[in-house]
Amino acid sequence: TDAEVSSRKKTFAEVQTERLNQAERTVLIKCPSKLNEKKLLQYLSSHGNVKSHFFFENRGISALIEFSEKSSIASLQDAVGIPSASEHHVVPFKSRLFTFTLKNPVSQHVDETSLHLSPQCHIPVKDLIEKLCLADSISSQMYILLNEYQLTEENIKLRFLACSLVRDFARAYFPDSTVKPFGSSVNTFGKLGSDVDMFLDFRDTGKHATKMKKGPFEMEYQMKRLPSERLATQRILSVIGDCLDNFGPGCANVQKILNARCPLVKFSHQPTGFQCDLSVSNSIAIRSSELLYIYGCLDSRVRALVFTIRCWARVHGLTNSAPGTWITNFSLTMMVMFFLQRRSPPIIPTLDQLKELADEKDKHVIGGYDCSFVSDLRKIKPTKNTETLDVLLGEFFEYFGNFDFRKNSINLRKGKEVNKPESSPLYIWNPFEQDLNISKNVNQPQLEKFIAMARESAWILQKEDKTQQMINKEPWGLAALLIPFGKSSSSKMKNRMKGIGSETIRSLLDSLKLNNANSQQKAVGK
Repeated sequence: TDAEVSSRKKTFAEVQTERLNQAERTVLIKCPSKLNEKKLLQYLSSHGNVKSHFFFENRGISALIEFSEKSSIASLQDAVGIPSASEHHVVPFKSRLFTFTLKNPVSQHVDETSLHLSPQCHIPVKDLIEKLCLADSISSQMYILLNEYQLTEENIKLRFLACSLVRDFARAYFPDSTVKPFGSSVNTFGKLGSDVDMFLDFRDTGKHATKMKKGPFEMEYQMKRLPSERLATQRILSVIGDCLDNFGPGCANVQKILNARCPLVKFSHQPTGFQCDLSVSNSIAIRSSELLYIYGCLDSRVRALVFTIRCWARVHGLTNSAPGTWITNFSLTMMVMFFLQRRSPPIIPTLDQLKELADEKDKHVIGGYDCSFVSDLRKIKPTKNTETLDVLLGEFFEYFGNFDFRKNSINLRKGKEVNKPESSPLYIWNPFEQDLNISKNVNQPQLEKFIAMARESAWILQKEDKTQQMINKEPWGLAALLIPFGKSSSSKMKNRMKGIGSETIRSLLDSLKLNNANSQQKAVGK
């Protein structure tokens, strides 16, 4: 029952289904600048009950309107006109994006109740640091950061709407297809302002299989056959990309990147303000999204620590939005998960433990890889670990500042440090495709920079005199870690940096010598 579902934590699939259904009953309206909220809702209600709505700023004011019934949209669409083609000619594609203007614009001095606008991006780091300084513990600092950066209810609705609008195009060709978000939009680790990764799914959910068994005939559709699945994916994305480019209201900068390892179409969806990446269904990516969703739901410390570490890494240039030899956010997130598995007692279970809890409906084998794990959060025993985030943050830096990256790899299946199967500087096992390293792109200098920053941060947290810093109105705790090292105003910081600087340089030189020796040995071995 619905009541039963809402009282417990929903499964990943339940959340997805609910959000996709919600998005199908939703429209987006570009509003006039002098808008009376009551009048707008009154008018919309003439087409059916408005279940929820919010306003946001995006080149003017927009409103997301969710109706209770899908039929209300058809009723509204019947009342909407086509733009008059004076200087522009239009592509007559009727979507769920509308522009409302007032027939009789009101004079200036009308009593406007100002609209509440939902923010769709997070505050700048310098504003965040000011807020953090007012907190009373590192723990509360981390929750403040989480609250400022995490996706809001409104932003999530907007993400699912963007997918739903793309789906309207796909359905012109493939009536059963759906478009679903994956990755950070749904795994509970998404930050405001991040891109929307979406994929096109053609699989009819199991309804079909039962019907096929009846009757004396084996029956199948005649379909175009192509030599490889990759080619089919490229052709489908190519056509849908052209479609968005030529007919999609507000779809701009459409780029087709069809020769990538995972072919995709990148575009900017102006009505919602998102950068979008559209690919064709990748089951393993969805399993990864669900795995992270489970970890994120198990304990509130998990998300607080991940958001903190990712923000810290960004400030210090350890991560970068451009692809390269940097550590990715996904790799960092996996490092945090591994650290939490290694605590005593563990804060989250290993993937093998989640697999043992899986029942029949949780069985997933994809391309020969076993991707099974439990989906019902109630079956997972809560942790007995009571460490505070203050402790965990320092311990995270300590742990990875002293991790033997030369010898060991990070394996979330086992929750153990395992010998590296090959010599990449940083080796993090792909949780599902067991022969892949998700951090293969990271080079030695980047890893060393990460280690140096982790040691520096551990050091700052240990040496800190919080009360003194609060009296001096200096950034303390997490705030002190979010200021690029060496740029801090206080001279005290600079003095501390001298010592650590030379130590860090010495350790870098030592590791370079070791690397040199290693690479010479390798060269000899060849």
